[in-house]
Amino acid sequence: MKIEDIIRGIDVISINGAADKSVTAVEFDSRKVSGDSLFVAVRGYNTDGHDFIGAAIANGATAVICEILPEKPSDSICWIRCRDSARALGEAASNFYGNPSSDLHLVGVTGTNGKTTIASLLYHMFTRLGYKCGLFSTVCNYINEKEYPATHTTPDPVQLNSFLAKMVEEGCDYAFMEVSSHSAHQKRIAGLRFAGGIFTNLTHDHLDYHKTFDNYLAAKKTFFDELPPDAFALVNIDDRNGKVMLQNTRARQYTFSVRGMADYRCSIIEQGFEGMQLRIQGDEVWTRFIGDYNASNLLAVFAASELLGAARKEILTILSDLQSVAGRLEVIKSPSGISGIVDYAHTPDALLNVINTINKIREGNVQLITVVGAGGDRDRTKRPRMAAISAEGSDKVILTSDNPRSEDPESILDEMENGISAELRRKYLRIADRREAIRAAVMMANRGDVILVAGKGHETYQEIKGVKYHFDDREELKSALMLK
Repeated sequence: MKIEDIIRGIDVISINGAADKSVTAVEFDSRKVSGDSLFVAVRGYNTDGHDFIGAAIANGATAVICEILPEKPSDSICWIRCRDSARALGEAASNFYGNPSSDLHLVGVTGTNGKTTIASLLYHMFTRLGYKCGLFSTVCNYINEKEYPATHTTPDPVQLNSFLAKMVEEGCDYAFMEVSSHSAHQKRIAGLRFAGGIFTNLTHDHLDYHKTFDNYLAAKKTFFDELPPDAFALVNIDDRNGKVMLQNTRARQYTFSVRGMADYRCSIIEQGFEGMQLRIQGDEVWTRFIGDYNASNLLAVFAASELLGAARKEILTILSDLQSVAGRLEVIKSPSGISGIVDYAHTPDALLNVINTINKIREGNVQLITVVGAGGDRDRTKRPRMAAISAEGSDKVILTSDNPRSEDPESILDEMENGISAELRRKYLRIADRREAIRAAVMMANRGDVILVAGKGHETYQEIKGVKYHFDDREELKSALMLK
């Protein structure tokens, strides 16, 4: 594609060199550059792409987008200076791949919790409605029925637009996508045209990256600020930040709630570990999900489906048959009558929601035994809070290793222990080996008890000192329960 077509719509300050020549690829990693590529120098969190312009040219780049020109720019290169190269990368990638998002009904889901569930259920909903669909999620990416591994919640702009273009090529009508705060802040979604945006909630997370809650909030809000006028903005007003998301958006505004007045409303009639009966917009429906937050997630799926034009009767019929997403309140029953639950809860709020859900359902002398850890090289302030929440809401707690990454697991557990008050210390054990911790929880459980294994959910690995070892909480819990 010609450079002049790739940079159309980008806020360009100056162009030095021939913009009418063609390039074969758009890249932001100098190591991936090959002959006749356009290299975009992006200022990253840890590195600055401007430092790798020379390497990109050595690898064959013939055009460069940057914010600052080198002192002696080569005359053989087309130099495009712009105000924001991160945004320019998204816009250039979108142009290069033919603006594929404009040929899809693309819906983004953002918030601390619930993104994966809502995006995945919308994908399954519209697939069941007979449409070809794509999905970008933390668990897996899909183009129709074909799976593609997910390395990030939201891919980089080049990979993202490449996938979207493939979705269009494969005949997809709809695409559903988790929009992480990182991707919004880093402008990975710049250049995309969304048909709708959904906000779930905002709680304590990713402060190791954003530094303050206000920065985290602002990153989420930029997604709604940039929605086009013909898109919908659907927000959860049970979260106080829901209305904030609607400020300044040009999109059509809708609200949903499981607590009060809103455009879309839902209430729980009854629930058990097998599912719950909901009333949505006056209609009753049985679902295979449990928990107030899942009622909210299902309401968001219902509302978004209606806003995308689906018929209410069909939506409710499919809702009643949808199953929970892998590792999200996934229930594992044992022959001995113990209920195992695996959940991805890795933030204080998510963990509190899961524990509260279980405590609403369990009866009599049923014990809740929680196995929980905290990830290494991530927000350390979460660690004592997650331990405290576990101890306050459970009968017994085993603190264990999550993904320690480069940190010492015992040091992480020390920080978690600091959150448990003196009067609750009798409730907990610490077993750094996660496999042994899960087995210990099963050995402690009696018939009818509930074991919650929290933090890793769908993940099939444990990252220790830069190496990912196979580890699946669901496999480990099933294996231990079978031996009980």
